[in-house]
Amino acid sequence: MEEAKHTADQDATPGSSGIIGRLWRNEWLKAFVLALLVLLFVHAFVVRWVIVESTSMFATLKPGDLILIQRWPLWTGLSRGDIVVFRDPLKDDVSMARRPLLVKRIAGMPGDRVELKHAELMVNGRKQPNTVHATQAYLVRLRDEHFADSLLIHLGLPTRMKQPGRSFMELPLNEELADQVVRLPYVISADKLGLARGSKRHIFPFSPRYPWNGDDYGPVRVPRQGDTLHINVDNLPLYDRLISHYEGHRLGVDKDKLTIDGAPLTDYVVQQDYYFVLGDSRHHSADSRYWGFVPADHLTGRASLLLWGNGIGGARSGRDWSSL
Repeated sequence: MEEAKHTADQDATPGSSGIIGRLWRNEWLKAFVLALLVLLFVHAFVVRWVIVESTSMFATLKPGDLILIQRWPLWTGLSRGDIVVFRDPLKDDVSMARRPLLVKRIAGMPGDRVELKHAELMVNGRKQPNTVHATQAYLVRLRDEHFADSLLIHLGLPTRMKQPGRSFMELPLNEELADQVVRLPYVISADKLGLARGSKRHIFPFSPRYPWNGDDYGPVRVPRQGDTLHINVDNLPLYDRLISHYEGHRLGVDKDKLTIDGAPLTDYVVQQDYYFVLGDSRHHSADSRYWGFVPADHLTGRASLLLWGNGIGGARSGRDWSSL
């Protein structure tokens, strides 16, 4: 009777726990689950990979490049010149996790004074060297418009950059690339375009008080955590998005009087660090010149390695596994 009772107790044990137990004793399944957990942990906290989608970092990075992103510099510190990946600061109508990722280079650290003079980058009054593969706008003339796709694919640029019905294109090039381009049998010439002139309304901070353009910009100081900003009507355009969107306060303007959360505003203490970023393709990049500072809490990591450098052209480029 006792043996029969014991058998009955075993039969009453829920089948699901027995199945799970047998599955977990499978060494291959256990190894797969553990590997998946490790991979998820690494992707969330150590490194991740990102596919470059825009031409803003051309020719350092090309559309279609696969890059490795290190997470730990967010805790150990970033440096001027680092290539960083961050959430789009303008997409504040969606949650942070759903915002597109952007790739740019840090031009100004928190507390730096950044300026562009005739397209030359100045930081804290010192001229900064150009990055090796930096590009600017060139006008390329073709023998026939039908060669546009061939040229764009040759350079690793998206074919959407061509202009239907025209045998010329504005492209991001440097002297080395321009020399290669003019040697192609279907190219007539590749000429560097002039710098921007006058003020542009689409340049941050979108105010006639700051008559800047993409090549002559600033000087502007990059806000740093703990900075005390003396806010007035004149400089409010530089900081209104920082205060209201990134740090969550309600700003009010009544003639020359400013308020924050209903109280008078004269000084404001910055709550986090900010960065000034630029694309290596200066004339084909939407960056801090066009929408302002990048908050530290928008950063996701630093680009450290070009894993797969085929770009959109499809041909092997020899750029795989190169450091950034």
